[in-house]
Amino acid sequence: MPAVQKAAYGFSLCAAARALTALAPFLLAACAAQPTSSDPATGAASAPPARIQVESPVLGFRGVAPDPRIALSRPLDANRLPPFEGLREELREPRGLARVDRTVRQDDVWQRIRDGFSMPDLAGPLVAEKTAWYVARPDYLKRVFERSRRYLFHIVEEIEKRGLPTELALLPMVESSFNPMAYSRAHASGLWQFIPGTGKRYELAQNWWYDGRRDIVASTSAALDYLKDVYEMHGDWHLALASYNWGENAVARALEKNRAANLPLDYSSLTMPLETRHYVPKLQALKNIISNPALFGIDLEPIPNQLYFTTITKTRDIDVRLAAQLAEMPVEEFIALNPGFSRPMIRAALTPRIVLPADRVEVFHENLTRYDDKSLVSWQAYQPKKGDTLEAIAKKFGVALVQLKEVNGIGPRVRAVPAVMVVPTGSSLDGARDLGRLPIMYAPPIPLSGPRTLTHTVKAGETLPGIASRYRVSVGDLRRWNKIGRLSAGQKLTIQTKAGPVKKKPASKQAKGKPRQASPGRLIKKSSD
Repeated sequence: MPAVQKAAYGFSLCAAARALTALAPFLLAACAAQPTSSDPATGAASAPPARIQVESPVLGFRGVAPDPRIALSRPLDANRLPPFEGLREELREPRGLARVDRTVRQDDVWQRIRDGFSMPDLAGPLVAEKTAWYVARPDYLKRVFERSRRYLFHIVEEIEKRGLPTELALLPMVESSFNPMAYSRAHASGLWQFIPGTGKRYELAQNWWYDGRRDIVASTSAALDYLKDVYEMHGDWHLALASYNWGENAVARALEKNRAANLPLDYSSLTMPLETRHYVPKLQALKNIISNPALFGIDLEPIPNQLYFTTITKTRDIDVRLAAQLAEMPVEEFIALNPGFSRPMIRAALTPRIVLPADRVEVFHENLTRYDDKSLVSWQAYQPKKGDTLEAIAKKFGVALVQLKEVNGIGPRVRAVPAVMVVPTGSSLDGARDLGRLPIMYAPPIPLSGPRTLTHTVKAGETLPGIASRYRVSVGDLRRWNKIGRLSAGQKLTIQTKAGPVKKKPASKQAKGKPRQASPGRLIKKSSD
């Protein structure tokens, strides 16, 4: 029999089966109503009752009279059915909804990310504007995508462990363009742009040697935990993202304001800063492009869906440059995987891990066995003594002043000496040594909490003792930090202090006849925790 006829007869049989299924309650009721005893004289069954009390929970009827035709009907014979004259179609496989099989391993991380998209899409003019902005800058996107190759596999792994939407893997593109050394005016740092306070809240260590906000492994874990927390707080991913950018308490206040005014509580309806208003549309624009890069004329190189880096937790004190050398990799690549190190030397006691490409671990350990502990480091911590200057310290340890400032995160124009520094081991009488420049990606670290470097602009009538008293330093310190002759209005003084300037008394409490205390000039300080 041809396949189409088989399909047709199959359809007829299915229809018949459905009809019999619908009649099943009647048949069962009829059988149940038959007497179970017979007449002893004649052997015939007793007559059935006039009506059968049945109830259908689906159709909702009761009290149906029995139909003798049902009991006498025979099973349908498919061979005696009339020929099927309808449209014939052979179904080779069942139709249904498209499904993503997560057990199938993707070869491309981008496809793995697409498969996990689950946030509601955001539409509107801002999304169109941001999409057009990115599409008009293919070179910028190419740089961002290239940087992301080191990190995306790890980020997606962590996202899937937590059961979160994979759109979150694109968030570092919005936050930092996947530059782990990114540093904002608000002192936000790293791929995920943690500010100091939030970083500490999520246990990201920040000290003179190491900044966990830049650590790829630690910051990714903290960021995803934070995003999960704010999602559980608001129950909406757009509001969770707004909280990540603006702060969960600020979003909560905006929601309360709308709730009190009987206004909608969705992301687009809240009053928020311009940066936050553009934040989610940027992520949506990137999602649109990565969902279908060919549609936008973007060349998206595949990223192998495999482990890119691994970690070493048992470490020894070692120079950054030497660690890269032992792993037989460029120092730029080493720092890209270990951006949390703030100094040219890695302190094992203060460092949770070293990150290396997965194929470099074995060679690193093999080369490490050829060194003893003393030969692994060429830098040491140094606490300047009273009267030390940067120039004198550089000369003492045989290092160029510009390099000494660079590795200690001291600005080019700053002359104040910090409380702790890193200097080369030993000393040199042969002039400055070339210890090699660290790559441009190596950013100045966060200064040690404590002394702050300030700039004070001298006002007319101010005296050196008065300025020293205000900043709680000695006149000798002021002279040591600055070349001071006669003070003149407009002169700038560098001041290093652990405390802020003494607050002046309110005008109402000042003694009559005394001139008001001059307000300090504009204070210029380094970023600190």
